Amino acid sequence: MARVINLSRGNAVLVENLEFAVTFGKRFLGLMGRRAINPRGGLFLQPCRSVHTFWMRFPIDLVYLDPAFRVVALLENVPPSRMAPGNRHTRSVLELPAGRLRETGTSAGDILRIE
Repeated sequence: MARVINLSRGNAVLVENLEFAVTFGKRFLGLMGRRAINPRGGLFLQPCRSVHTFWMRFPIDLVYLDPAFRVVALLENVPPSRMAPGNRHTRSVLELPAGRLRETGTSAGDILRIE
């Protein structure tokens, strides 16, 4: 299992158990239909510029990343049944449990690493 660390925040661990959605089918399904997301988990969608939370049962935090894994935008506590706006600089998106961004202090401009 992979994890995500925030190099700009003293190697703060953002995700302990990262899932990957890099095929069309996995990106399409995303977190839909799940009862919850692991509190230390996350889903990495690539390629991806925007997401929605239709057919989800819980709010999520979103991290929009450029090709160098620099955070270009953040959305916190996005409720179910919403269309999250895209960003033209985005190449991938991390979906996290609601509140995780605040817990880790992650902000725009931070550099993340998947290991």
